[in-house]
Amino acid sequence: MLPYPALHASHSGVWIADSDGVREVSRGEAIACAADTPTILLNAPLIGQRLGYADLSGLDLLELFAFVHPARFAVPTPKGLAQALGQPVPVDEAEVAGSLRAAAVRLLETASAPWPEQEGAWTAAQSLFRLRWPWAPALGQVLPKPETAERWLFTKLPEWDEEAPRAAPRNVTLAADAIGERLARLTGASAEARSGQRAFAGAAAAAFGPRMARDTPNLVLAEAGTGIGKTLGYLAPASLWSEAADGAVWVSTFTKALQRQLAQESERVFPDPALRRERVVTRKGRENYLCLLNLEDALQGGFQGRAAILAHLVARWAAYSADGDMVGGDLPGWLPTLFRRNGSTALTDRRGECIYAGCPQYRKCFIERAARASAKADIVIANHALVMVNAARGRETGTRPTRYVFDEGHHLFDAADAMFSAALTGAEAIEIRRWVLGPEGGGRGRRRGLAARLSDVASYDAAGGAAVAAAVEAARALPADGWLARVQEGAPFGPVEELLGAVRGVVFARAKDGEAGYGLETELAEPPPELVDAAAPAAQALDALLRPLVALGKRLEAVLAEGPDWLDGPARARCEGAIASLGWRAETVGAWGRLLARIGGPADPDFVDWLAVDRVEGREYDMGLHRHWLDPTRPFAETVLKPAHGVLVTSATLRAGGDWATADARVGAPHLPRSPDHFEAPSPFAYATQAEVLIVTDVTRGDLSALANAYGRLIVAAGGGTLGLFTAIRRLRGVHARIADRLARDGLPLYAQHVDPIDTGTLVDIFRDDPRASLIGTDALRDGVDVPGRSLRMVVMEGVPWPKPGVLHAARRLAGGGSAYDDRVVRARLAQAFGRLIRRADDRGLFVLLSSAMPSRLLGAFPEGTPVTRCTLDEAVARALSLGGEVGHGAAALSMEPPS
Repeated sequence: MLPYPALHASHSGVWIADSDGVREVSRGEAIACAADTPTILLNAPLIGQRLGYADLSGLDLLELFAFVHPARFAVPTPKGLAQALGQPVPVDEAEVAGSLRAAAVRLLETASAPWPEQEGAWTAAQSLFRLRWPWAPALGQVLPKPETAERWLFTKLPEWDEEAPRAAPRNVTLAADAIGERLARLTGASAEARSGQRAFAGAAAAAFGPRMARDTPNLVLAEAGTGIGKTLGYLAPASLWSEAADGAVWVSTFTKALQRQLAQESERVFPDPALRRERVVTRKGRENYLCLLNLEDALQGGFQGRAAILAHLVARWAAYSADGDMVGGDLPGWLPTLFRRNGSTALTDRRGECIYAGCPQYRKCFIERAARASAKADIVIANHALVMVNAARGRETGTRPTRYVFDEGHHLFDAADAMFSAALTGAEAIEIRRWVLGPEGGGRGRRRGLAARLSDVASYDAAGGAAVAAAVEAARALPADGWLARVQEGAPFGPVEELLGAVRGVVFARAKDGEAGYGLETELAEPPPELVDAAAPAAQALDALLRPLVALGKRLEAVLAEGPDWLDGPARARCEGAIASLGWRAETVGAWGRLLARIGGPADPDFVDWLAVDRVEGREYDMGLHRHWLDPTRPFAETVLKPAHGVLVTSATLRAGGDWATADARVGAPHLPRSPDHFEAPSPFAYATQAEVLIVTDVTRGDLSALANAYGRLIVAAGGGTLGLFTAIRRLRGVHARIADRLARDGLPLYAQHVDPIDTGTLVDIFRDDPRASLIGTDALRDGVDVPGRSLRMVVMEGVPWPKPGVLHAARRLAGGGSAYDDRVVRARLAQAFGRLIRRADDRGLFVLLSSAMPSRLLGAFPEGTPVTRCTLDEAVARALSLGGEVGHGAAALSMEPPS
């Protein structure tokens, strides 16, 4: 047994296990122990938060697990770790500390003998020892030294190969019987026949027929209720078409959870793992993947302290990762959060500074490998943002798909709204400056400016070199480090900072402070003279930057066309990458210029413009001008839908209690020459007996104590298994602070988004793994949370999810029918939240809305036949008791006193 003690802290107490046994201790004693002695912990940031000691550190078992088992996932709880290691699960919290010591022994025993992830471990441990990683001495005593030197990560990663372009897909028409046979094969011979799924597959097939006219895709809108099995329903015709036409189908989602689910479902299409890796590819934006050049820089001294330790653990993972995806892939989501300051973002290409073929790791690049794999795949699992970025910015034009499936189609409007918007803010402007200029003021790191990235190309082309020099000079007019403090102090430097100072003044003069301490905004109308005066020099500065960026892009295109002798393969690839990056930045700067032209000029009815100061808890962090399309599906239809040959848009809540006209408008169908096909398959679930909606009428709006009391009593009555949804982070935190300790004393863990230092995906994994746990959060938990069974048996919403009032919402409300527009938004949100509750035929659950002001006209958001009852909190608690069953705490629920 290790000589180190183990420490476990929860909302119900603190325990230490050492050679003398397990004992409960005070928080002060626990902090003193951890400060004086190397202590075994599980998730140090979380334990530190519970002890009220943010600087807590020690021997974190999750870090050791990530070292010994890279690219494996374990739920980061005592139960989850025990299950991952094949050990007994602790039955109560007093046993947890002892189980942590046993887990440490198990992991070190694994490392003492040959195991699948052994290669590279000894070398990594030596580097981590020099960085004083707490686990390195213990590992050094057990890791066997290899007989020969271990291969360096960058020498053992496989290289991708160039291949001939794929021919255009053939025009084929799918036979109905063939679709039925494919669906039967995917569902399996023993599966129950579902008529709704068969009908859905048949309707989806219309999106895969030959296109009849230019800019007129075969568009199918299909609303398939929960339980229809729509994933296999569209994979059947999609895989059949891909096979017959030799083309790729891009299946686009909105949430990472559905991307993972689709990857799992693809096993039915291609059961052989090797074939599946070739034919099914998951794609995300560049910023999701590990950049090997950034990692190399971090390993060679670019990172210091704890960040350097993270880099070495990520390097261990990279050697075993399937695709290098750091966000939602096989890198455990909890690993970066252990290091508090999220150094993982510096290991990805978030700034768009890729040097493509100029990178020594280019042939091994995870991003390039994924792009090439998707070019020859049958099914590409992507997301809405990537699809729109590729279409709008002209990326991968040679491999642009002709067939799309947009699952979670009710999110297309929001995804398009984010993609096709413009924001001239301090944070956005300084990123452009850094992209052009590179490090300033002695800053270190791999980041290089435009001149350095194109130095060899520019040296052969005088016009290109002059454009680079002009861009560098013009970029100095953009905000620099320290801009926020200068603007706040009234001492801005440069024309764009002057503009931001004027924006800030207008916002504070005109905005209505609806929720103290949070963001402020005001419409861009009747601008004061100070703002008009500041806009002109800022516009000139942006134009001075835009011109050389455009000129440089054109010059690089000319160089590619001329093909001079010095333009070898790597230089050509670097030029092509630079052209794409230049186009993106030039488009951004051009949009800023058009936005500034609006100041003092006529409004454009197609756009909504406003000024904002972004704040969190009273602290300003950004400010600037914003522009959104009034109807963002217009550019979506032009750039994505019209070039496609066939598109299927599907969701369980596509209409969200409205009609097909509403669904059409939300996906851009009115902007196409031909109307779409519509299909509806109601859910097979018996909502009349499986679910109930309770509208609680006696919880006073705005009374945080009453709200916390309601959540606490309902969760205890149900015995956990509750998903709580809030519309404001402040109220979420207030409720959590009031009830977490009380629930823990009843053996009911409570986890909270925006409170616990754990990423949202991992919080959902923890929630799914423990039927006694509850999870509270905001909008991110309203979608993409798939927790079937006992782990989710009640959804509680704090109130009617009305849209947040703001300039953009007010404009769309006016254009969309006033209160009818609000009703459509609320019905959609209620439908999405209710959809978390019943995920399979044997689920039972309650949907509780803590609002007496719920209008009856909005009840159409819930599935037909679902019982809806207005009741008191006491009555709701009594109904929740039936959900607790063997894990409930009914007596406690009825006797809980309201919090003081």
